[in-house]
Amino acid sequence: MTDKPKRRYESELRREQSDGTRQRIADAARELMLARGYADTTMGDVAAAAGVAVQTLYAACPGGKAGLAKLVYDTTLAGDAAPVAMSERPAVAAIIAEPDPARKLQLYARMVATMAERIAPVHAVLRAAAGGLGSLLQESEAQRRIGTRGPADMLAAAGALRPGVDADHAADIIFALTSIEVFERLTTTCGWSIDDYAGWLTSTLTDALLPHRPVRHMQPVD
Repeated sequence: MTDKPKRRYESELRREQSDGTRQRIADAARELMLARGYADTTMGDVAAAAGVAVQTLYAACPGGKAGLAKLVYDTTLAGDAAPVAMSERPAVAAIIAEPDPARKLQLYARMVATMAERIAPVHAVLRAAAGGLGSLLQESEAQRRIGTRGPADMLAAAGALRPGVDADHAADIIFALTSIEVFERLTTTCGWSIDDYAGWLTSTLTDALLPHRPVRHMQPVD
C-alpha cells in the first residue's frame, strides 16, 4: 500500500520532466525557425539549443522535422507544452462560465487575439517553407474549424443567436472572421494594435451573431 503514493509521485515527476523537455525543444525550435526559417533549421541545431540528445528530439517529435514543426505550432498556439486540452484551459473555462452572450463573445475575441499574436509569426514561417508542411497547415485549419463549433453551439443552446442564424451558420462566420489572414492584414498590413483587433472582432461577432439591442459599454477585458 505504501508503494502507491511513491509510484504516483514518480509517474507525475516523469510527466513533468517530459513536459519540460518538450517545452525546451519547442522553445529552441521556434527561436531558430523564426531566426533562420524552417529549411535552415536542423534537428541537430535544435537538439543542441535545447540541451538534449538528437535521439531525445526524435522521440519527442515523431515524424522527424515535420513533427518538430507540429510541436512548435501546437505549443505556440496553446501557450505551453502541458498536455491540457484547450477546453480545459482557464480562458475557455471563463468563456463557458460567462452567462452574458455579448460578454462571452468579448472574452472569446480576446482569447483569439492573444492566440493569433502568438501563432502568426510561426504560421508565416511554416507557410514559407517548401514542401511537406501543407498538410500541417491544412490540419490546423481543420482543427480550427471544429473549434469554432464551441462558441457557436454555446450561443445556440442559450437561444442567443439572432434570427436567421443557426449554429452551422454561426460557426462559419466565426471561422472566417478569426482566420490568421484577417488578423495579419489588420495588425501587420494596416498597423492595428492587438487591442484594436480584439475590439473589432468583438463588435463584428456581436453584430453578426446576436440580436440587435441598445448599445451598452462593456468593461475591457484585462
